[in-house]
Amino acid sequence: MRPNEGRSPLLTDLYQLTMMQAYFDGRMFEPAVFEFFVRKLPEGRNFLIAAGLEQVLDFLEGLRFAPEELDWLSGTGRFSPAFIEWLAKLRFTGEVDAMPEGTVFFPDEPILRVVAPLPLAQLVESRIINLLQFQTLVASKAVRSVLAAEGRLLVDFGMRRSHGAEAGLLSARASYLAGFAGSATVLAGMRWGVPLYGTMAHSFIQAHDNEVVAFEHFARSQPQANTMLIDTYDTEAAAEKLVGLAHRLAKEGIEIQAVRLDSGDLGEHARKVRAILDAGGLQRMRIFASGNLDEYRLRELVAAGAPIDGFGVGTRMNTSADHPYFDCAYKLQEYAGEARRKRSEGKATWPGRKQVWRHYDDVGRIVGDTLTTLDDDGIGTALLEPVMRDGRRLAPSPALDAVRERVAAQLDTLPEPLRRLEPAAASVPVTVSPVLQALAEAVDRHPH
Repeated sequence: MRPNEGRSPLLTDLYQLTMMQAYFDGRMFEPAVFEFFVRKLPEGRNFLIAAGLEQVLDFLEGLRFAPEELDWLSGTGRFSPAFIEWLAKLRFTGEVDAMPEGTVFFPDEPILRVVAPLPLAQLVESRIINLLQFQTLVASKAVRSVLAAEGRLLVDFGMRRSHGAEAGLLSARASYLAGFAGSATVLAGMRWGVPLYGTMAHSFIQAHDNEVVAFEHFARSQPQANTMLIDTYDTEAAAEKLVGLAHRLAKEGIEIQAVRLDSGDLGEHARKVRAILDAGGLQRMRIFASGNLDEYRLRELVAAGAPIDGFGVGTRMNTSADHPYFDCAYKLQEYAGEARRKRSEGKATWPGRKQVWRHYDDVGRIVGDTLTTLDDDGIGTALLEPVMRDGRRLAPSPALDAVRERVAAQLDTLPEPLRRLEPAAASVPVTVSPVLQALAEAVDRHPH
C-alpha cells in the first residue's frame, strides 16, 4: 500500500458511492447518526478492548477526493457531473463521540458514534469498520497474552506474516497499547515511538562457518543490545559455547544480554539452558522464547515454571488466529431527527443516539453496564466522550503510553473470572434501559 492510499475515500465499497449519488439526487443531506458496535463476543472471549480511534480520526480529518480520483470516478460513467463536482469540495464536517482507546467494552455497546450529513456519514462506513475492527481485534487478542504472561516481557514478532503492510504496522500499535513491551516492526518505532526489540535470524548463524564466531561478530557489532539465537544446530551445545565467549567479551566491557529459543520443547530447553548459564556464572543472562506462541501456550509455560524471561508472540496474535474477525456493524440510528431501527432477523439494532453507563462495586470492579439514550441521565461513568466537532479533533490524541496505562487500569476493574482465558460462567450484564426499550417500541410502531 502506498503511503496515502489508506486515506483515500476510494478505499470503500462501491455501494457507498452509488448510495451517495442517490442521496445527492434526492437532496438527502439531513444529519445522520451512525454507531459502530460488536454484536457478540467471539467464543472464548470475556471482554474486548477498544482500539483504532486514532486512525479513524486521522482518516476523517484528511478526507478529500484527489483530482485523479475524481477523474477516474467520472470515467466510470456511474456518476453525474454535478455529483463529481460536489465530491471535489467534500470534507468531513461532522462530529464523533467515542470510547477512549483502551476501554473495556461488551456486546451491543457502541464504541463510536458519527453524526454528519447522510451522504458523508455513509461514505466513511467501510473504512471506519476496517480500522476499528482490526485494531480492536488485535488488542483484544494481545491483552490475553499480557494476562497469561504474568508480567514477563512480551514483544510483537508478527509483521512478516500479517495480512499486508498496514495490518503488520497497526498490529504492532494495537499490541503495544494492550500491554506488550514493544515490537520488532521498525516503522512502528518511527511512527509512534513503540520500543523496538530484535534478535537475529538463523541465516546469520548459517552464514558463518563457526557458530561462536557468529555470536562474537554480532556481540561486537551490537554491544548494547544483543540476544543470541542458540537453536540453529544444537541448543544446549550452543549455550555451553556461549559461556566461554561471554566471559571473554565481558573483559572488554561487552555483555551478552540474552539467548533466544525458537524451536523444540521450549520449556525443557529453557531449563537445560538456564542450568548451563547459571553453572557458568551467567545468572544475569536472560532467556527469551518464540515460535508459534499464543496466550494458551504462554499459560502452559508459565504454569510449568519454565525459566523464560520473555516471549516473542507473532502470527497467532497479529491475525487473531482463533477468531480472525468480529460480528460488528456501523448502523444508522437516526436520520433527520428521527430515530431509526433495523429489525432484520438476528441483526436488530437499538435506535437513536446512545450512551453506555458503567457501574462499579465498592472495590472498583465492574458490576454492569447500562445501554440507554443519550438524553437519559444515567448513574455511573459515561463511556462515550466527545472527540471531534466540525470535522476537527477537540484535543490532541493521548500519547500511546497513556493508552497503555488506561488498558492496565481497565484490566484492574474486571471481575477476576473475566481475566481468565476460559469463558466466564457469567459476563458483565449489559442492561437496556426502559427508556431505550420504549424508544425501540415507538420506532417499531412507525409504518414503513
